[in-house]
Amino acid sequence: MQIDGRRKVYNDINVTPMLDLAYVLLVIFILMATAQVQGIKVDLPKASSAQSLAQPQTIAITVSNDGQIFMDAFPVTLSDLEVRLRNAKASNPDVPIVLKGDQAAQYGKVTEVLDLLRQLDLNKVGLVTGKPGAGA
Repeated sequence: MQIDGRRKVYNDINVTPMLDLAYVLLVIFILMATAQVQGIKVDLPKASSAQSLAQPQTIAITVSNDGQIFMDAFPVTLSDLEVRLRNAKASNPDVPIVLKGDQAAQYGKVTEVLDLLRQLDLNKVGLVTGKPGAGA
């Protein structure tokens, strides 16, 4: 019986699949960490007695400084916002809503959104403010 020189016994562990898995997990963690940012960046007015109303199913409505309305970071018109809020209320009557308005936003737009929320009888509404002394 002759032993072929081409066959070798490997004593090493192949770590390439393990490194591939580690890189994939790293990418997933990076994407998930950056995906948790909710809403549009606006310059919030400051209030000293601000309480957090954030809950898992909270709807974020934002009014930017140019009067554009966003619902969970997606631009909407006032009529689209009404339809979406009606659907959200149908699935959860006590859906919490946070309203973020840029301090330079048109006061009329913020009032229109608040009026719409009152018409739809959505009571769990909070206005988002920044902390005094916090930079923008």
